[in-house]
Amino acid sequence: MATTIGSGFLEAQPLTGPYPSGAPAIFIDQVARLGGKAGIVASVGNDDFGQLNLDRLRRDGVDVSAVSVSGDLPTGSAFVRYRADGGRDFVFNIKHSAAGRIEMTPAVEDLIKAAGHIHVMGSAFVIPGAADVIEAAIHAVRSRGGSVSLDPNVRKELLDSGNISQHFSSVLKVADLVLPSGEELFAAAGQSDEPSAVASLLDMGVSEVVLKRGRDGASFFGRDDTRIDCKAFVVEEVDPTGAGDCFGAAYLTSRRFGLSPEESLLRASAAGARNVTRQGPMEGLSTPSELAAFIAATPRR
Repeated sequence: MATTIGSGFLEAQPLTGPYPSGAPAIFIDQVARLGGKAGIVASVGNDDFGQLNLDRLRRDGVDVSAVSVSGDLPTGSAFVRYRADGGRDFVFNIKHSAAGRIEMTPAVEDLIKAAGHIHVMGSAFVIPGAADVIEAAIHAVRSRGGSVSLDPNVRKELLDSGNISQHFSSVLKVADLVLPSGEELFAAAGQSDEPSAVASLLDMGVSEVVLKRGRDGASFFGRDDTRIDCKAFVVEEVDPTGAGDCFGAAYLTSRRFGLSPEESLLRASAAGARNVTRQGPMEGLSTPSELAAFIAATPRR
């Protein structure tokens, strides 16, 4: 991550890191830190960056048995720089890295057999082979009465691609929980306004729609027309990368532990807000005690 504010990486500049990252890794690590039993299907290279991620996930209690280690492809990476307006510039190496290679293996099959819930990141559909693994996992989990959640986490331009759109739609049709941010709501639902988009998702069979609004808080929408709004916490933002992943993980874990939508929304908002106060996408992940202390001590907008 760049330590200076500006546009792009066209000249030499100071960087800090490397930091363990990747949206699915951030998400599943937060689940584990909150006490959820969690595992991840992924791939890293046989290099320091891959070891960095695996070490962090293992330390926090994530099952990494289904993470393959490539001997000929590097770990996926991202260089990040913030602009003055708060936007970000990225240089990615994902497609031609180990992160772009996911396939069904005996270890993946074993992890799926143990799962009662599957969470899908929409961005995974750009990875060749990932859709087949995702669909197999959903079928297995669903057949046992398990549940499914989806974070769209994908740009509209990617959804315009035929295969990606088809795979995305198939997951959306069986999702119990959908966790969009901003424009992702409209892209996922195929609607241009919030009420129509939420109604469309609920009509598809989604039980809960939880909309992440950043500084403007978050909202829950249920099948019985229930709406719950949660005000955002007031914090000094250091690094917003990963906040949405922390939010989604805290909400899902809280619901799976039996908490109400209102309680889960509050904990999710706190997890996202606390994470932005640290430099690095996974450096502000919360334990239950840290989350409780943050909620008690931090004002809301």
